[in-house]
Amino acid sequence: MIAKDLRVSVRSVQRWRRTWDEGGPRALKSQGPASLPKLSEKQFAQLEAELAKGPAAHGWEDQRWTLARVKTVIGRRFHLTYTVQGVRKLLIRNGWSCQVPARRAVERNDDAVAGWVKEVWPCAEDSRRPVEPGSCSKTKPDSP
Repeated sequence: MIAKDLRVSVRSVQRWRRTWDEGGPRALKSQGPASLPKLSEKQFAQLEAELAKGPAAHGWEDQRWTLARVKTVIGRRFHLTYTVQGVRKLLIRNGWSCQVPARRAVERNDDAVAGWVKEVWPCAEDSRRPVEPGSCSKTKPDSP
């Protein structure tokens, strides 16, 4: 009955009862999270040094760190497995933020962009079909 009300297994209730019998209410107090951070502070400092080398040093062609790439570096360097969300939490817990750099491509040509916006974009805007009242029926056109 208790297990059903709490939506847990009967074994959990039995384990809790045994713990209560052996140590009283203090024995049932939370022991904290089930898993501690896998990387120590020393290992995280090593990870930061690896990340400072850049993605190219680890075999990626572009210079973007993604959570999946950081996960791969952790696996290769420390032989530990993290989920992508676990990597995100690890980085945030250590003061990192997930962000996209606010910079423009080196190849960007501002004059060409301005010309396109001035000449091509108005033509593309005008090429849309005019908005007219119509019928929602596909087989019967609207009545006059």
